[in-house]
Amino acid sequence: MIPELGQFALILALCFALLQVVAVFSPPLLKGAGPRPGGFCIAQFIFLLISFLILEYAFIENDFSVIYVAAHSHTDLPLMYRISALWGGHEGSLLLWVLMLSAWGAAVAILGRHLPERTHAILLSVLGVLSVGFLVFIMFTSNPFLRALPIAPFNGQDLNPLLQDPALIIHPPLLYMGYVGFSVAFAFAITALIQGKCDPLWARWMRPWTLMAWMFLTLGIVVGSWWAYYVLGWGGWWFWDPVENASFMPWLLGCALIHSLAVVEKRHTFKRWTILLAIATFSLCLLGTFLVRSGILTSVHAFANDPERGLYILMFLSFVMGASLILYIFRSPMMKSNASFNSLSRESFLLINNALLVIACATVFLGTLYPLFLEIVTGHKISVGPPYYSSVFVPLMIILFLFMGFGPASRYKETSGRELIKHLAIPALLAFGLSMMMPINVMLTVGLGAWLILSLAENMYTKFTTLTASEYGMYCAHFGVAILLLGVGLSKQLEVEKDVYMKLGDTTFAGPYEFTLSALNQGVGPNYTMTIASIDAYHRNKFVTQLHPEKRIYNVSKIAQSQTDIDPGITRDLYVALGEQLGEKEWSVRIYYKPFIRFIWLGGLLIAIGALIAVCDKRYRIKKENQKNA
Repeated sequence: MIPELGQFALILALCFALLQVVAVFSPPLLKGAGPRPGGFCIAQFIFLLISFLILEYAFIENDFSVIYVAAHSHTDLPLMYRISALWGGHEGSLLLWVLMLSAWGAAVAILGRHLPERTHAILLSVLGVLSVGFLVFIMFTSNPFLRALPIAPFNGQDLNPLLQDPALIIHPPLLYMGYVGFSVAFAFAITALIQGKCDPLWARWMRPWTLMAWMFLTLGIVVGSWWAYYVLGWGGWWFWDPVENASFMPWLLGCALIHSLAVVEKRHTFKRWTILLAIATFSLCLLGTFLVRSGILTSVHAFANDPERGLYILMFLSFVMGASLILYIFRSPMMKSNASFNSLSRESFLLINNALLVIACATVFLGTLYPLFLEIVTGHKISVGPPYYSSVFVPLMIILFLFMGFGPASRYKETSGRELIKHLAIPALLAFGLSMMMPINVMLTVGLGAWLILSLAENMYTKFTTLTASEYGMYCAHFGVAILLLGVGLSKQLEVEKDVYMKLGDTTFAGPYEFTLSALNQGVGPNYTMTIASIDAYHRNKFVTQLHPEKRIYNVSKIAQSQTDIDPGITRDLYVALGEQLGEKEWSVRIYYKPFIRFIWLGGLLIAIGALIAVCDKRYRIKKENQKNA
């Protein structure tokens, strides 16, 4: 009976979503007064939360009469993985998606109550349309509460072993919060088109929501890359996998959108471009959902896919994009700007920033989808991998990093060349001198990283006492980009990889470290058996640590899964993965020495923290006087 209550709560949530959509057409609101649809939005969230918790209860209690629970859980599965198994498949992950969409809507309903009534109503109505689309999808094609009665599976079919990891407990929710969060930016853009009004106050309302969505997407990507690094056993943190790209594309456009909103707020220009970026960013979020669930892409990240149901998302994506672009074509001409600026102004550098980010996104889009189009048209299969992105994407990023030092040092509307030279000459000379002292293979990485850090530090020092929270966040995020750049470049150029066969007592070298296989033992986990290796690491004949990589065999699926072990450090990681058993006492072992790789995730965290600091700027707090001025 309890799962049926979850089904009923879903039906009520759909009813409130429909009311949220049509409330904007009520006569009182059309006259600019009367009740707002915020209550419907909050009610939708409450009933979706009830539905979500009921499905979670079914997982915790091993209610295998629910088909979805039986397909993604097992009686031996540890509790924390029974909880996260809810979003380990198609139906549950969609329920999580729409729950988060309703949560963002409820937040807009509560925190945006001081917005002009008509603006607030249209905003919530647009979000309601998106909720209706996904709730209809869940109700009619992806119902997570279907029963297997009268005979239910006894123990369940277990969860994909790759998903049985702490990082996969938090990675999908963070990623979905970012994806869904851009729906608010999309709703603001559609509201501006409907009302024919896009001004600095609109940008001030929209920017914190965009920053929060971008922050969550950043954290989701960071956690996903960390998971790929220590779970998959190949030693990398990014492989330009199509599903990785599906989250990276909206991140790039979201970054451009944040910078473009700053120009709208400060200078009342870039208005039409900003609205187009908001539409494109959310459209890429929907595209990412389609790619992950359609089954047209093969990826270790695509755990929940269904080709037939993916067609619905493609149709919904086409509707959202088509309707938005038609509205944009007819309404955007109303949003002209007469603001002028010279070639050395901050507007110019932010425009270059936007152009490079959009072109970079286009290269990722092409590399991700071109193989699909080619296969459909010609039947030939090709793969696009790291070599393509290294030759196309990386040069764009080098140009972007060069220009990143100019933006904070420039002024809006007009900046003199003498002023830029005054602020940037010393950082440029120091960065160039430092790069000349480095080995040739890391000169570019060190030079660009030093240029970013020194130019930002000089500019921050000269303005320190006058900086706002938004500007502090900007500097934090840009410092994060510099640190991430150093982590990517240095770890890539200086890493050492060894794939070796080892027996007890065998020794091998990786970088300045010596590794000895000292023991092999058997063990038993909660739902798997394992072989545990003990590998001693030495540096200059001095013992450093003992690493314990594992090879697990899961009891139900019989899938073998490597569990790496890593000795972390600020300046290096020692990374060991146990491969296949080749004989009675011989195993394949993969060993990595990875300098400065932790800078990648440290940089990513600083970027997200910078976005959070910027959101805290007091000028983004909507007040009643803002409503009067709207």
